[in-house]
Amino acid sequence: MYKVGALNVYMIDVEHCYWQFVTYMFLHSNVQHLFFNMLGLLVFGLQLERAIGSKEFGLFYILCGTLDGVLSYLVYKFTGQYYVFLLGASGAIYAVLFAYAVVFPRSIIYIWGFIPLPAPVMVVVYALIELGSQFFKADNVAHLTHLFGFLSAWLYFVIRMGIHPVKIWKKTYR
Repeated sequence: MYKVGALNVYMIDVEHCYWQFVTYMFLHSNVQHLFFNMLGLLVFGLQLERAIGSKEFGLFYILCGTLDGVLSYLVYKFTGQYYVFLLGASGAIYAVLFAYAVVFPRSIIYIWGFIPLPAPVMVVVYALIELGSQFFKADNVAHLTHLFGFLSAWLYFVIRMGIHPVKIWKKTYR
């Protein structure tokens, strides 16, 4: 089951398991992985869903998560990483975080409970951390997929909603 649902270039190309572009985000490597993804979904997703509506939120989540999977698949395929198994909702959660920062640009997030950080700044900090981790940290985390979460959310806002996130943030913090 794990190898059938997790996104894998070989399984998609040879076995034609195209459903993996969606199912990978519903599988997690362990309870801690699941817990922190769901915590992020609870903290940022609940308010976002209330703001944009359940149907729009569901569409946003599934489309962004699927696009994260497609982009990750392309990177793995063209870099010859045929036996990587991608799983987890982290890319979609990063998309939710990005969307939260667009919808609530004045929101302050308290890191570790006492360091105040505006939501758009947190997105930039997370992007820098993920970018650095992609190139300078050897672990089994798909940092590029997290960045694709930000990209897919940005595309969603620009294409579907006609909103340019950077303009929102600039206008908010003049």
